Amino acid sequence: MFDWNDLTFFLELARHGRLMPAARRLKVDHTTVSRRIAELERNLDSRLFQRCSGGFVLTEAGHKLFVIAEAIEQKMLSVPEALGLQEAGQLLGRVRVATMEGIAAFYLAAKFSEFAASMPGVVVELVTERHLINLTKREADISVSFVPPQGPRLLVRRVGEFRLALFASERYLARRGRPATRADLQDHDFVDYVEDLVAIEPVHWLLEVLTPSNVVFRSTSMAAQQTAVASGAGMALLPLFSAKTNPALIPVLPNEVVVRRDLYLGVHEDIEYVGRVRAVTRFLTSLFTQEAAYLNQF
Repeated sequence: MFDWNDLTFFLELARHGRLMPAARRLKVDHTTVSRRIAELERNLDSRLFQRCSGGFVLTEAGHKLFVIAEAIEQKMLSVPEALGLQEAGQLLGRVRVATMEGIAAFYLAAKFSEFAASMPGVVVELVTERHLINLTKREADISVSFVPPQGPRLLVRRVGEFRLALFASERYLARRGRPATRADLQDHDFVDYVEDLVAIEPVHWLLEVLTPSNVVFRSTSMAAQQTAVASGAGMALLPLFSAKTNPALIPVLPNEVVVRRDLYLGVHEDIEYVGRVRAVTRFLTSLFTQEAAYLNQF
């Protein structure tokens, strides 16, 4: 008979695919994870993972166990609430929220500090990646993205939108002049993304305005782009929520260049009603509704 506790090690390795990240999540040594997985496979007399150069990949048996183990995990997580041991203000545990770097650094990080004050027992882990996080594989609990996440049994809804505009610094405009029309933009320098490293096409928003003929700086980081613009390198299309944090940034043709992106919130249906997850989704949904003006007006 196998040890039920080994399922925790199994789930983390299945979700992360590598020993070290799984060990960090479990706060143990990676050799402990390896040993517990080996014991689980031996006790079940079944190979659960295929070891390869990229990490650990679930076998057919592993996939079957993964479904069962997740169901057990969700039942365990629901016990405190089912027994009335946790009130709304007594929620405990971590909730991992995945989103893009810009909205995480320039907007959500500050907002989650407000959430922490009202829900001190819930620790939000804000994860940023250039690609969309896989909620089905439990790489995160909640996704906030500019495109709806895809996957089986995901609950996805549009929760708001934000506006982007062209920005430059006074230093740049003094040197190169202020464009009077959209056609004038072709004579200016731009800051943009690294084209072949754009993982999510809607993030390459500048192409919705023009294909710039002179890009002087590129970065995969929106924060780096904004810093370059503020220092006078050129113009860039930036979200209002980030540009508003730097007084050195000046809108350019704000009434002519209008670009918007939707905001989608995704969560796996298995954890939608887990108290701490529900608290965060409610907070985010309310936040984007209440701050619609901030996200879309200068």
